[in-house]
Amino acid sequence: MVLVPKPALQQFSFIRNIKPTTFFSGIPLIDLSKPDSKHLLVKACEEFGFFKVVNHGVPLEFISKLESEAVKFFSLPLSEKEKASPPNPFGYGKKSIGQNGDVGWVEYLLLTTNQESISQRLSSVFGDNPEKFRRALNDYVSAVKKMACEILEMMADGLKLQQRNVFSKLLMDEQSDSVFRLNHYPPCPEIQALKDHNIIGFGEHTDPQIISVLRSNNTSGLQISLNDGSWISVPPDPSSFFINVGDSLQVMTNGRFKSVRHRVLANSIKARVSMIYFGGPPLKEKIAPLPSLMEGEESLYREFTWFEYKRSAYSSRLADNRLVLFERITAS
Repeated sequence: MVLVPKPALQQFSFIRNIKPTTFFSGIPLIDLSKPDSKHLLVKACEEFGFFKVVNHGVPLEFISKLESEAVKFFSLPLSEKEKASPPNPFGYGKKSIGQNGDVGWVEYLLLTTNQESISQRLSSVFGDNPEKFRRALNDYVSAVKKMACEILEMMADGLKLQQRNVFSKLLMDEQSDSVFRLNHYPPCPEIQALKDHNIIGFGEHTDPQIISVLRSNNTSGLQISLNDGSWISVPPDPSSFFINVGDSLQVMTNGRFKSVRHRVLANSIKARVSMIYFGGPPLKEKIAPLPSLMEGEESLYREFTWFEYKRSAYSSRLADNRLVLFERITAS
């Protein structure tokens, strides 16, 4: 399925890529069942802000059921999908990402993890019988949220924090502002005629929340940026999860953990479906470096609420350095 006709390709961003795409095998792989995983998590967050986890405890049945439901949804006629639009912010969207001119070769369904709101949105698409989709979504999100909290608690252990749930409690809070996103990147055969160029599926950005849990089908496209600014492609693995450090976690660790910059390139042959859980704090939660991690250092960031940062982040362009507005200015 192609979202736009060929003439509309001029609306999209292109990347010149003369060298053949290579996959980077040095991405941290962490077995969550191993006793040393907490130390490896910290190291991965410091060096990459990104890692892959195996033995994650999320039933493969939950993964396959939700992916199946997602494929069914994105296969619906556009008129049916648009019953769940516009995304303000939740709902169905295509091409446009945010309200500031960013576009990508993507269509998506963005949902809050609040069960009542999910029901309302799903009913607008599936009529009186959204139960199968809702059950698959609830099972998946519950399992992934549990895994995310366990990872955050391992991180706290690895950082030798006395309060083991200092990060995870923000996701467990009833007022947690977590969201869930389904992305569909249709095949883009036109890429083959562009020779040494790629089309952006989802532009480069960091995630503003605490932690992101990503799972995709067996189609390439995801890239992350290394410390030197170079981009490397992440090999797809449909049975594992990829974890992103978000801006809020970077702040809480006073820059020790790095919020990873990432993007998605369109694929010329295969569709890509990704499912992302964004673990966010309550809107009123104050975000600031943890005093126990300062060790005599000055705070790199001023305190702000998640609501303040979220409002600022979503009024910016995707590629903007969103944290720069919240950095503490020190006298030289």
